[in-house]
Amino acid sequence: MPQAKITLTIPEGIWIGDISREYPNANIRILAALTDDSTGVGLTEITAIDIESVIADIRANDSVIELTKLQQYEDTALVQFETTMPLLLLPVQDSGVPLTMPFTIKDGNAEWDITASQHRLSDLGEQLDKFGIPFTVNEIHQQTEPEQLLTGQQLRLVTTAVRHGYYDTPRRCSLTELAENIDLAKSTCSETLHRAEEKIIKQFIENETYITL
Repeated sequence: MPQAKITLTIPEGIWIGDISREYPNANIRILAALTDDSTGVGLTEITAIDIESVIADIRANDSVIELTKLQQYEDTALVQFETTMPLLLLPVQDSGVPLTMPFTIKDGNAEWDITASQHRLSDLGEQLDKFGIPFTVNEIHQQTEPEQLLTGQQLRLVTTAVRHGYYDTPRRCSLTELAENIDLAKSTCSETLHRAEEKIIKQFIENETYITL
């Protein structure tokens, strides 16, 4: 399943982006959020030296119809809000991509971690363009579990080879010793190891190839 890290630039006029730009040293973490067709509700943790001013400016924004400070400790406050402008949630809702929480908003930018199929990621890119939200793909790769990539025998052999120093420099275990340790013929051990290494190397190259949303 592809995993992506993207940075969104929140457009001017969107309250949460404007607040984060007005207070560039503030750290806004969205802990939970949901939306329907007209409003969005969110739970956020805000850390700022002038926390009271930040909260007051959020409350004064016309797009925020309700704001409740749930708790505060020194310069960090837990705040629940309801807004008529849940712009960041709309592309996620329309593309069907699950958004990983929490995510951080700082100085007008939101950092997202996304795990979704390739076509869902493409749909998300289209929706972000539709809503006029500029974004940059920082990283995208395919997450593969070892059990999905290798057969049971290949995984056991590679694990044993690593544990006994077959891949160390200098090598602490020869192919003959590795075959004896795992109770395989040397030729079978060599072929099995080569096939496993081929899969691992090809998967590594695929994972390092960036995909454009």
